[in-house]
Amino acid sequence: MKEIRITKKEENQRLDKFLLKYMNKATKGFLYKMLRKKRIKLNGGRAEGSELLQAGDTLQLYLAEETISSFMEEKTVAQAKRNFGIVYEDEEILVVNKPAGLLTHPERADDRDTLIDQILYYLYQKGEYTPDAKSSFTPALCNRLDRNTSGLVIAGKTLRGVQEVNEIIRTHQLNKYYLTLVAGEIREAGEITAYLTKDAEKNQVHLSKGEGNGAKTMTKYRPIAHAKGYTLLEIHLITGKTHQIRAHMQFIGHPVVGDRKYGSVHSNEKFRKEYGLSNQFLHALRVEWKERDGALGYLYGKEMTAPLPKTLQNICDGLFGKG
Repeated sequence: MKEIRITKKEENQRLDKFLLKYMNKATKGFLYKMLRKKRIKLNGGRAEGSELLQAGDTLQLYLAEETISSFMEEKTVAQAKRNFGIVYEDEEILVVNKPAGLLTHPERADDRDTLIDQILYYLYQKGEYTPDAKSSFTPALCNRLDRNTSGLVIAGKTLRGVQEVNEIIRTHQLNKYYLTLVAGEIREAGEITAYLTKDAEKNQVHLSKGEGNGAKTMTKYRPIAHAKGYTLLEIHLITGKTHQIRAHMQFIGHPVVGDRKYGSVHSNEKFRKEYGLSNQFLHALRVEWKERDGALGYLYGKEMTAPLPKTLQNICDGLFGKG
């Protein structure tokens, strides 16, 4: 019999999810069979798998040591050179500034040096993440950006950090602001509401005004400056769907500069030649924490800002003047 004691790092997760991480090669079917047969117990008693674990709980695994070991795959951390900037860090979360061109997560089996790879290696080097077979938690990203979008990404360093940030985002207790340059001059603030459907084959989305045609998406925008037929916008993201900002701006006739999927070929070529812009001008600029309670309540009222990449700053200076 093997006994596992739950610590603060593992609490507040379902028993079945913990077991699937602890014995990461085991199937759900096997684990539920062991629960039904009382070969896995919680605090010495019968368990269903849906129980929420708390620090101090104990799990009893009435399984052979060889069986347990065969289901535990050793975890490793690949070396990954750090390309992100650190905006904020504490014991629970890490907020980084992602450069354009960097994937947040691997999309194919051979993708390497993604943002999550770099973060895991960074935490490993600091001694804050140990990727051994017994570890039931791996730090994770709580939001993601398109490959060619730069700016703020939030990672949870602890299980509690991941759960809290995910809940804060789900309940709209985090204001997210982007900076983008669009074709055409916009003089007044506005709001876009549209219904979004995905085209998986083309990896793009389609929008319509008709309710019931896809997921409801909302974006607010405010002009900051305009000149020479272009407008610098602050975007307040209300919902956060795939390609939302880029598709919304095209939807109202003001495509994002540099956007090869939804943008204007003429504008893209102009800014490529004049400024060397090879990706969309879209930057996750700032977040404001609104949650007062909970484990991350200490962040209430904080603003975190990611500086603009040099190329985007040069474009702003060239169009609107420095400052």
